[in-house]
Amino acid sequence: MEYGQDTLRARFCHALSEMYKSEVPLYGDLVDLVWKADAEAVRASQAHSGPNVINPDDVLPSRHRVERHGAIRLGTAHELATIRRMFAVMGMFPVGYYDLSIAGFPMHATAFRPKSREALARHPFRVFTTVLRMELLTERTRDLVKEALKQRNIFSDRLIHLIEEAEMQGQLQTKMYEEFIKEGLETFRWHSQATVTMEEYQILKAEHPLIADIVSFPSCHINHLTPRTIDIDLVQKMMQDHGMPAKERIEGPPRRVCPILLRQTSFKALEETVYFQDSLGQFVKGSHTARFGEVEQRGYALTRQGRQLYDRILARVNTEAAEKEADFAQYDEILTKHFKEFPDSMHELWEQKLAYFCFKLNTEGEKSLESRKVYSMTLKQLLDDKILEYEPITYEDFLPLSAGGIFNSNLGKTPKAKRLMMDADADLDGFQRMLGASITDEFYLYEQRQYNSLESCRAQLGLDSLVW
Repeated sequence: MEYGQDTLRARFCHALSEMYKSEVPLYGDLVDLVWKADAEAVRASQAHSGPNVINPDDVLPSRHRVERHGAIRLGTAHELATIRRMFAVMGMFPVGYYDLSIAGFPMHATAFRPKSREALARHPFRVFTTVLRMELLTERTRDLVKEALKQRNIFSDRLIHLIEEAEMQGQLQTKMYEEFIKEGLETFRWHSQATVTMEEYQILKAEHPLIADIVSFPSCHINHLTPRTIDIDLVQKMMQDHGMPAKERIEGPPRRVCPILLRQTSFKALEETVYFQDSLGQFVKGSHTARFGEVEQRGYALTRQGRQLYDRILARVNTEAAEKEADFAQYDEILTKHFKEFPDSMHELWEQKLAYFCFKLNTEGEKSLESRKVYSMTLKQLLDDKILEYEPITYEDFLPLSAGGIFNSNLGKTPKAKRLMMDADADLDGFQRMLGASITDEFYLYEQRQYNSLESCRAQLGLDSLVW
């Protein structure tokens, strides 16, 4: 079944990307620029190959060129539960919980993505999905939001029927793929006619611009699609050189020898023409700013211990930056200074259990197994003797503060976070009730992948146990 879901997911992602290119042409320019940046980065790293232009598609993993993540914003429990069912048809499941109130947004989120290593390798499409927290809105806005969202349905009747068919059959029949993609795209399509009046839009926007974006339109339009690059610093420079409205700094950890977690940048959201109904039912011209183009560079997945160290360092960075009222350049200096504390070699990351790794038998080590008494060797000895080798596991998830930084860069003059948001706690249980399902803990998936690789090595070596 997974192969069919992988095919459907790949085709849906491609169709979504083509639709977004037509809606936001600058996104298409960004995808081309990322390819050029990757080609330049590959050439620089393989300079000894001569002056020939190297096609990055020939040397990067096959998933790299097609990899995308999108982001959508939902308003209700029904929308969230239904989108979960829709993504499940494509082999995408809720992984991780993100409390965005810490970034000043009245929302929380999960990411729908494939969970297995094999499915991720075939096509790693992800959709970062937020939903409004009604309890974090003021009473006036809450009433307006509920009334507006009650009037819309972001899913076609035919799409719901196809989802039900897939659920009953266990998978969607291949002959229904094209129709599922066509109907599914309508859920994410941009509409320039708002479903609220200009006055209602201004009320929503005054409380928070993202509330206006979620509530004012007949679909949960994709607000960005994100290609992956191998050198985000080069992409940032090329965006600026090409006159794209790039955000001022890259979100996430600083540039490192061993990249960790996720680094992101974007071009800023474009102001788009929107038509609002007036009191007489006539459409009047206005504008809305929401959709942008983002780029990401993915690093190593950190263990819980590694993530705690990352969060402690980042907290110190933000405290010092706030005290000094640092500008973007100063912030990056402070970031780089503090992150010197985070080990930056594969050996240290493994030894201190800060990152997750996959293990496998070394080719040379495998040849000499018969002459070695591996049954008495620890994992460390097997690694030291190069019988086993390891490689870092890629981080497949998101960072709420980085997402907040990207969102904030696209909001212009945003009102200060309301006390409701500042005092809010995470609400995983409430989110899961809206979702109608449990969220998979991302750390568990990385731990399982590391454990499974060690178990495979243990079995190949014929060991009863593998002592660390």
